[in-house]
Amino acid sequence: MKIVRHNLAIRFVHWVTALSIFVLIFTGFGQMPMYKRYNVDQIPGLGWSSDFMVTLNIHYVAAAILIFISLYYITYLIGTRRWDILPRRGDIKESIQIFASMVGLAEEPKNRKYLAEQRVAFLITAVSVAMLIVTGLIKVYKNLPGVDVSASLVFWIAQIHNLFTVILLLSIIVHLLAFLIKDNRPLVSSMFTGQIDRAYVERRHELWLAELAGPAIATEEKALIVEETEILEKVENKEESATGESNETIGDCEAIEENKVIERNEITADLNTV
Repeated sequence: MKIVRHNLAIRFVHWVTALSIFVLIFTGFGQMPMYKRYNVDQIPGLGWSSDFMVTLNIHYVAAAILIFISLYYITYLIGTRRWDILPRRGDIKESIQIFASMVGLAEEPKNRKYLAEQRVAFLITAVSVAMLIVTGLIKVYKNLPGVDVSASLVFWIAQIHNLFTVILLLSIIVHLLAFLIKDNRPLVSSMFTGQIDRAYVERRHELWLAELAGPAIATEEKALIVEETEILEKVENKEESATGESNETIGDCEAIEENKVIERNEITADLNTV
């Protein structure tokens, strides 16, 4: 049995972000420049990689896509209120415990939808992307006509931009290496299909399974309440209908009795006249 782990929106965000970051890193290094020096532009299909203006324009397009997908994801989180990827108190300690469990030094803690290490990695990635966007926009702004920015500011903005590029690159490498661990491999396919085996969730994401069961139980209880309410309404309607019919019958009987009384009175009056 399969359980939905990532909906289409999450997979869309993940892969668009991954693609845009890959292009940004590749074109960013190309502007140093280094691809001509190390003959990267001699690789078939990469002749453009040593052309500064080409890599710059591609860099700008990829940056615009990254900004768009970041805003989309923030809007998605606020709209759906799905905060399960955000870091929680104690995630650092829990991450250490998870790593210790991988080498047999500790027992793995009960996990939610995302492991503590994944939430910490998300924070590092999110901060890195945010800093790259901010510093990148400043770097673009300084190139606009009529804009005068001090050389020291340009220098430090470039250093910060480069620093977070390295941090992001390292976090991506760690992210990919994590899937070499056997227990993490089922998570890879879930980012393509959106689904994961229930048995895996039961074994490794017990807290998440409990969270999934909560809404399911609530929905079932709500359905039962609605069903019971409908049954009660039907019973009440039948009782009202039966009561109405009884009242009509009683009314008819009373009318007949009244008619009989009137007839008797008329007969009595006729006899008295005679």
